[in-house]
Amino acid sequence: MNYLGHLYFSNDDPELMLANLYGDFVKGRDLSSYPDIVQQGISLHRRIDHYIDSHPAVLELLHGLYAELPKIAGVAVDLYFDHLLAKNWTQYNPQPLSDFLQRFYDSIDFTSKGYSDHFQHMIRKLVESDWISSYARLEGLDKACRGVSARISFPNELKHGRAVFESNEKKISTTFALYMSDAVDYFNSHYSK
Repeated sequence: MNYLGHLYFSNDDPELMLANLYGDFVKGRDLSSYPDIVQQGISLHRRIDHYIDSHPAVLELLHGLYAELPKIAGVAVDLYFDHLLAKNWTQYNPQPLSDFLQRFYDSIDFTSKGYSDHFQHMIRKLVESDWISSYARLEGLDKACRGVSARISFPNELKHGRAVFESNEKKISTTFALYMSDAVDYFNSHYSK
């Protein structure tokens, strides 16, 4: 999952949400130099990534999309799942998506320690442009696919991600629903421990 999925699975905890997003910016296993909440967020980010990367239905979907999206099918699925989560938000959260995101944005402390300048710059852009709100629309998915495609260091087909989504929407939507059913149970049980 991409940004929205990581926020969603952060147990409605704004500090954990921010720390979770930081997971893409951190390499290595030794997290001891980070504050506790940042360590928790990075660990959660990695658990979410591992869970989606090893889910049987998602693996089957990736295999089916590989011919159209070689090397980047996994990236595309992350974007597709964020699109479907945003589009179907009320099935997963009673709070309107705009309120959920605004609460997160309002909670961000841009003076907090433990985050790199690069990450803080990205978060500022995220808040200023509120691009996650556009994920529910196909135009937002298209913009996300093209933007990520341009940032990938090798030639790729992600710029055609919207067309691939539209031609495989039924299969992607079915897989997303299966994944979310399992993931919600999995992460809810994690938080109830």
